[in-house]
Amino acid sequence: MTEWLGFVTGAICVWLTVRTNVWTFPVGIANNGFFLVVFATAGLYADAGLQVVFLALAAHGWWQWLRRDSAGERLAVRRGGPAAIGVALAAVVPATALLTWLLTAVHDTAPFWDALTTALSLAAQWLLNTKRIETWYLWIAADLIYIPLYAAKGLYPTAAVYVLFLGLCLYGLRTWQRELGLPAAKPAVAA
Repeated sequence: MTEWLGFVTGAICVWLTVRTNVWTFPVGIANNGFFLVVFATAGLYADAGLQVVFLALAAHGWWQWLRRDSAGERLAVRRGGPAAIGVALAAVVPATALLTWLLTAVHDTAPFWDALTTALSLAAQWLLNTKRIETWYLWIAADLIYIPLYAAKGLYPTAAVYVLFLGLCLYGLRTWQRELGLPAAKPAVAA
């Protein structure tokens, strides 16, 4: 039942993010609680711990999205500058290495993959909190790893929700690109 509640709240949360709706954060907090239980039970300790971190990040993101600047405007979707993107990507490598070491020590069932998805998700959440369009690329990369990882662990409803998340992330990327007036990436055509 907890896994299904995670499925439903997760789908709603990502949909609200695509729509740039601030309610994504309270729904996301509920989702984090459900998945904390699911992942701890499955022995995916980094994913379980990640849910706790996401709770704190959700509170920060909620505040970021609600506050107004000196002109009275709310945070708008924007591109990440080279420094923001560089910091996010540079943090993924050492975070993955450190988490892999820690997770191996506590007998995580998939230490490297659990660490990599955790690092990607943290970087993606940081970019999401500041409404950077590049958040979608990191979420997509994480989802492409999460889907087979959860399926291999027998977490089929969770794997299924991550397939849905992947589709929503692709849609979110296109939606935010349109909001910024950027051309959407065209799918590659085989010659």
